[in-house]
Amino acid sequence: MRPFGYPTNRLTILWREALVIALAALGGGLFALLGMPAAWLSGSMLLSTAVALLRPLPTLRRPWFDATMVLSGTILGSSATPEALAAAARYPASLAVLLVGVAAIMLATGAYLRHVARWPWIDALLAAAPGALSTVLAVAQAKGANIGRISVVQLFRLLVLVACLPSLMQATGISTGAPIPVAVSISPGTMLCVTMAGLLLGLGLDRLGLSAPLMFGATFASAILHGSGLIEGTLPQPVQIAVQILLGSTMGGRIAHIPRKELKGLFPLAIGGFAVSIGVAFLFAWPAAWLAGTSYASGMVAFAPGGLEAMAMLAFAMGLDTLYVGAHHLVRFVIIGLAMPLLLTRVKNEPPR
Repeated sequence: MRPFGYPTNRLTILWREALVIALAALGGGLFALLGMPAAWLSGSMLLSTAVALLRPLPTLRRPWFDATMVLSGTILGSSATPEALAAAARYPASLAVLLVGVAAIMLATGAYLRHVARWPWIDALLAAAPGALSTVLAVAQAKGANIGRISVVQLFRLLVLVACLPSLMQATGISTGAPIPVAVSISPGTMLCVTMAGLLLGLGLDRLGLSAPLMFGATFASAILHGSGLIEGTLPQPVQIAVQILLGSTMGGRIAHIPRKELKGLFPLAIGGFAVSIGVAFLFAWPAAWLAGTSYASGMVAFAPGGLEAMAMLAFAMGLDTLYVGAHHLVRFVIIGLAMPLLLTRVKNEPPR
């Protein structure tokens, strides 16, 4: 039998989760009222971060995160229209530039953390990896690296990118901050079919051991259905806003797990590492965007060293070329996930001389 207080405890958990989501929605709503770019994503993340620094927020349970990944993938895959896929033939040269750029980001940022911060090479390279945070932390644990400071540098870079990149692009005129083009919303029945197809494919990829299987599965399923012309349109606007709020809340809440003393001590190093990585990334973004025939704003987000989910949704929220951005972040995510465990096999966790 269940304990007498079980329903009450469960209701308490749901109530706390509702407060966390409401807090993130408040931040997104405020940014939307101010006319900020990518308002619902960056606003929800910033307010969640600010509150989490004062008092740790309850962590949303796994079903919330899984649902966010499935819906995010469905939204991203809806950009794979037949017209967009026809333009994807320009991407191979840009993807080749991306591979060189990823290596340059890791080497430049890793060298900064090695020689300026005096970190061991294993910690420096893992902290310099652009995105694929789950893979980075798994390798760090297996290698006995310092997970705490690696997480600080990684999360700081992601938070700054989501919070500041849209405003920076709008202020410099690189992006006009135009609203997202109006798209036809699919019916509830079609939405259920698309999301269920993505969920089933994601569960299959999970059995194969693929990283981020639910988002990959939903993206692939949605892209196939939209690219073949079987489905036209995307998820309703309220659903898109809800996905951005949940994603922003998830990213902002991670700050609560970082010790405050460690966060203060690593803050200057995180700023320096961010400056190096973003400078190298934007340097490679220009020729890649030129080769692909897309805007430099899309190239900046495609090469920005952030997480797959955050950067792809950021591109969607800003009305950029989501297919171009998503393809580049997906390739980078897969390459890092496959290559990093092999490349760092011979690197030992020893302090610098």
